Amino acid sequence: MISKDQLEKLYNKYSHKKYVYPDPVGFLYNYEHPEDREIAGLIASSLAYGRVAQIHKSVSAILDKMNTSPSSYIQKKTKTRLFEDFKGFKHRFTTDYELSLLLCSIKDIYQSCGSLQQFFLKGLKDDDETIIPAVCQFSQGLIENSKNFKNSLMPCPSKGSACKRLNLYLRWMVRNDNIDPGGWDQVPASKLIMPVDTHIYRFAIATRMTGRKNADMKTALEITAGFKKYSPEDPVKYDFAITRGSILNEKVIIEILKNIKQN
Repeated sequence: MISKDQLEKLYNKYSHKKYVYPDPVGFLYNYEHPEDREIAGLIASSLAYGRVAQIHKSVSAILDKMNTSPSSYIQKKTKTRLFEDFKGFKHRFTTDYELSLLLCSIKDIYQSCGSLQQFFLKGLKDDDETIIPAVCQFSQGLIENSKNFKNSLMPCPSKGSACKRLNLYLRWMVRNDNIDPGGWDQVPASKLIMPVDTHIYRFAIATRMTGRKNADMKTALEITAGFKKYSPEDPVKYDFAITRGSILNEKVIIEILKNIKQN
């Protein structure tokens, strides 16, 4: 087993803004108001698949059109204008139509609930152990507002998806430290689910947090339960440090894992 001290060492070493680029969480640092961050964050996390350079190019192309306030931009634009503004957009298999439908859904949610956080909270109850019910409601609501069109930007939690990009988004919005800017102060960090990418999955396998072969929602829950033993109130605390440590200096992670195997 890995020790709390080892995890804290990783956290203290890598949880600094100098290690953020090119992580897409950096896009959120440009916005002071939570309403702008929650929209920019949903766009950035939804497009966080594929090559890093392409992710940055695609996200920048969208946010640049929204100027300094994504919230004001979406609320002031008509749906017809949203489709016109992003005509020709393409990010791998995400089309301009899918993007525009998502933006129109966000516009509808702002008109009905006032913010994405308030819409998310409609699906979250005090006795929920995790955010899964709220994630299902949030994702399905965005899709339903898109006339049930299957959108590559939104996962389907009910089908067992690990919802990595949505869980990443929620980490950004709920936690508040050197990396995650926060803003959703009504959602408990203790209910977050680990965003499971290749780095987290390999780390969890090596530290025996899971033995599952597929990185689905059941695996994400097992891994989250493993991290809860070290940080009950903040189980996704070590996500960025482990991921960036693996990318920037894999020797550090390898050394920790070697020590675990020896013990």
